[in-house]
Amino acid sequence: MGTSTTGRRSAARERLLETARQVFYARGINGISVDEVIVAADVSRATFYRYFPGKDDLVRAYLQEEDRSIRERVDGAAKAAANPSEVLHLLVLGLDEQICGAGFRGCPFINAAAEYPDPAHPVREVVAEHRTWFINAVTELVTAIGHPNPERAARAVVMLRDGAMVGGYLDDPKATGDSLAHAVDAVTRNPS
Repeated sequence: MGTSTTGRRSAARERLLETARQVFYARGINGISVDEVIVAADVSRATFYRYFPGKDDLVRAYLQEEDRSIRERVDGAAKAAANPSEVLHLLVLGLDEQICGAGFRGCPFINAAAEYPDPAHPVREVVAEHRTWFINAVTELVTAIGHPNPERAARAVVMLRDGAMVGGYLDDPKATGDSLAHAVDAVTRNPS
């Protein structure tokens, strides 16, 4: 559904997704009405409902686009790095840049989970899919580095990342990024 009959993505759908990304991230999902998204994206109500049967469908699509973007960045880091340790280092640097960036408001997936507390809700399913992928990606990296307990180390790295996403929003972003780098290095190099 998001492509036209010629196979190109719909400009209106892309505007809706980009608008949703901006306003949901900046102001929260539940604080934004469908009407606000429609007006900000400069589309008609009929156009909105052509692509998204309801707001939750837009939220899911927004999070799926965030997931796709993160996967592309991780793939890019993997292609740019010489080895798994360097990939992990690039991921930490990317997080540091993100949390120090203008307008940073935390992790969009953690933020969405806070607004959708029911783990069975379709929005939370997208959050869970992303987290499962991310944990698996980090586990693969830590395994390739040669850590003797990669699952445990990967979960620790993800937990550190989650904390850095919150700390980068609430505290000094630079200090948070530095602490993240130090802690990830300690976890991945220390086999205990």
